[in-house]
Amino acid sequence: MTLTARMTRSPRPFDAERAAGALDAAPWAKDGLRDLIAGTAGCSPYLAGLIAAESDWLQGATEDPEAALAATLREIPAIPFADLGPGLRQAKRRVALLTALCDLAGIWPLATVTQALTDLAVAAVQACIVPLVDAEIARGKLPGLIADDAGEAGGMVVLAMGKQGAGELNYSSDIDLICLFDDDRFAPEDTAAARAAFVRVTRRMCALLSDNTAEGYVFRTDLRLRPDASVMPVCLSMTAAERYYESVGRTWERAAYIKAAPCAGDIAAGQRFLETLRPFVWRKHLDFAAIQDAHDMRLRIRDHKGLGGKLSLPGHDMKLGRGGIREIEFFTQTHQLIAGGRDASLRVRGTVEGLSRLAAAGWIPGDLRDALTDHYIAHRTVEHRLQMINDAQTHSLPQDDAGFDRLAAFMDTDAASLRADLTDRLTQVHAKTEGFFAPDVAAPPAEADWGSTVTARWPDYPALRSARAAQIFRRLRPGILSRLAEAAKPDEALNTFDAFLAGLPAGVQLFALFEANPALTQLIVDICATAPALAQYLSRNAGVLDAVIVGDFFAPWPGVTVLSQGLTDIVSQAADYETAMNAARRWAREWHFRIGVHHLRGLTDAATAGQHYADLAEAVIAGIWPVVVADFARRHGPPPGQGATVLGMGSLGAGRLNALSDVDLIVIYDADIWGNSSGPRPLPVRSYYARLTQALVTALSAPMADGRLYEVDMRLRPSGKQGPVATSWAAFRGYQQDEAWTWEHLALTRARPIAGARVLASGIEAFRRSLLKAKGRGDTVAADVADMRARLAGAKPAQGVWDAKMGPGRLMDVELTAQTAALVTGSDLRDLSDQIAAGVAGGWLSAKDGAALTRAADLFWRLQSAGRLLTGGVLDPDALGEGGRRFVLRETGCATMQELETAMTTAAAAADSVITRRLQDAS
Repeated sequence: MTLTARMTRSPRPFDAERAAGALDAAPWAKDGLRDLIAGTAGCSPYLAGLIAAESDWLQGATEDPEAALAATLREIPAIPFADLGPGLRQAKRRVALLTALCDLAGIWPLATVTQALTDLAVAAVQACIVPLVDAEIARGKLPGLIADDAGEAGGMVVLAMGKQGAGELNYSSDIDLICLFDDDRFAPEDTAAARAAFVRVTRRMCALLSDNTAEGYVFRTDLRLRPDASVMPVCLSMTAAERYYESVGRTWERAAYIKAAPCAGDIAAGQRFLETLRPFVWRKHLDFAAIQDAHDMRLRIRDHKGLGGKLSLPGHDMKLGRGGIREIEFFTQTHQLIAGGRDASLRVRGTVEGLSRLAAAGWIPGDLRDALTDHYIAHRTVEHRLQMINDAQTHSLPQDDAGFDRLAAFMDTDAASLRADLTDRLTQVHAKTEGFFAPDVAAPPAEADWGSTVTARWPDYPALRSARAAQIFRRLRPGILSRLAEAAKPDEALNTFDAFLAGLPAGVQLFALFEANPALTQLIVDICATAPALAQYLSRNAGVLDAVIVGDFFAPWPGVTVLSQGLTDIVSQAADYETAMNAARRWAREWHFRIGVHHLRGLTDAATAGQHYADLAEAVIAGIWPVVVADFARRHGPPPGQGATVLGMGSLGAGRLNALSDVDLIVIYDADIWGNSSGPRPLPVRSYYARLTQALVTALSAPMADGRLYEVDMRLRPSGKQGPVATSWAAFRGYQQDEAWTWEHLALTRARPIAGARVLASGIEAFRRSLLKAKGRGDTVAADVADMRARLAGAKPAQGVWDAKMGPGRLMDVELTAQTAALVTGSDLRDLSDQIAAGVAGGWLSAKDGAALTRAADLFWRLQSAGRLLTGGVLDPDALGEGGRRFVLRETGCATMQELETAMTTAAAAADSVITRRLQDAS
């Protein structure tokens, strides 16, 4: 469709004489196109010159602008090298003129305008690089390369940075380039010669593009974004660049690489290079320290350019000034840097698309996305009009009334409306972005003498020894102390926070996280006022706080299936085994912390938290088992026979863990014990599965850089500590049928397959059910249990009245009785309450007895769960703190600690009476 048929707007001529001259140069223009040419030339001396120079071509181009653009770009690679300079300059004139007219006429939106300019830049750079490299090959200056290598520029790649990389070039933009070469294509002794050749190529390319001849220029080139630009060559090896970014790369360089894109030369090598930089650009943790870096950089730019102070329109810089384009770009890119390491959907180059992705991921509200997008488009439109006037790389508004009148005519508005609109937009952008970079800091409250003894120690803590951490913490300190002072017991909360702070190995990242998310500060205070053990956990694992702000921290529990798949997805992306294990540890820590916070905040109760901890442990084991097996198989071959199954025993098998539970496991394999595995280093079957099991235990329990997952207890396997760590299926069946003690059958009442070979797991579960029905009929079961109960009481006496686990009628005692009920009734149920109910249904317990046991189990589980979360051990009410005592009372439904102690005594006595009587009667 013609340009004329699609016009929606047109500028007004500011200079009538120049407008008339343009119409004389384009007598073929009719109707709306005539108005467009007059208005364009009347506002822009530069475009008036292009209309005169390219009138014949423009007449045809206006018939189908998109086709004319495509044809111009398509002709660039065919320009002979001898004519490349003039040919590229002609292409530049035509694309600049056509783009301007389609922009001014309202035919092409901003994205199409900037992409057209970007496509020209890409084509121009490629047209220079290939013949220049070809010439170096022909001269023998690139050792080992032949003419066919010129198509890929001999391994040289040009990275488009900034607006070109994002497809956002402005009308009179520099192009920011980084030139690299793939040194893996050269022998080490030839690298220096290759670098010298590629440096020559780079310099000649820049001259071809940048030299301002009688025919103009193509693009001004800027190579200063390369590593250490003051000393590094203009083209350097990828290895040297990688080493630089790994060692001294800065936040502004990370931000620059958000928009980086290979645009010419060896594109595949460029993509590989960018992939090597992914860990540098996209940090694995939420990177709130980037906010301060971006803020500091903005301030340095303002100071250097003299752009500080209040908003004043004359001469205002639409790019770098207050409320300008750069504020929107910094706001977008800094958010991307913060979260892009965890959320790959945020790794996009364009500013508008970046804002859209941030809103979709919940990092910014939708109305803010819409507002900033609208302002960004408006700002860029003004920027383009300013640059179109004289093809100048300017971002500054006019200094005088005449200049504003010209700009207003170019935008088909009046100067007063233009000034009002600019003032409003610049003010809004600054208001919407500045608070993110420099949030208001409340005036510090008078600390008086409260806490001074404690706070005096803080400057000596590791987390506050760096100047930057101390600077951020000074801004946080007043708010933290204010919140701590509002706790039920301020001194207790302050002392716990002090312990938390003392345990932090570093502070910049965490403090920046707090500053950007004030709600986290309140969460820390809540934890310090309530749960010292959780605060201590946080000081060792501060990275888990990332999870609080990613959007789904307070969402409903996803369940074990979703958790397992989530972990599988994460470890499958890891480059190697150790990376996968560390990723699993970070993931598990975050979910573990989530469960604790939900419990602490009253979003879940002890029973639900117990199920969630068990779900998490099952998901972890199910998620890492295939990774452990695959890594082991790489050395020793795939699992022989039908493979192995991992059984969860004890509390894990019953589906109820607390915050500090270890995991009880058994591994059973099904294979011919006389064979060997088939890998590079084959092993006998018994050794294979024993070592595979040990690999699983190590993966779960070994302390690594990202902590450990779980302590593992395998004492419930056949023959306990004396037996092999992995048991054959045949041996397991024989042992359970003929040799196992009653306590081992009791343990089997809670066994549950959680990972490994499914067919084998089904067989184990069927065997478990039939075995329990058979063994529960034994004459000595009650006597064996009574003896076991006495042994446990002697070996593990209660640690005072507040011990929820040990002691007559308390949790372990009730659990033992519930397992006995399941065994003697042949029930395959694993949950404690279900097992008690099975005992009642089978007549082994009366309804009254079952109710007494259930009440005791519920009360002591609540108490134990609270103790493990709050202090990591048995509760001591005197040392618990007011916040902790309130939590315990809320969990147990008691009004006072005295009332709770009475309830414990009563429940334990009732349960003890039932257990003692029932075991004596059965014996």
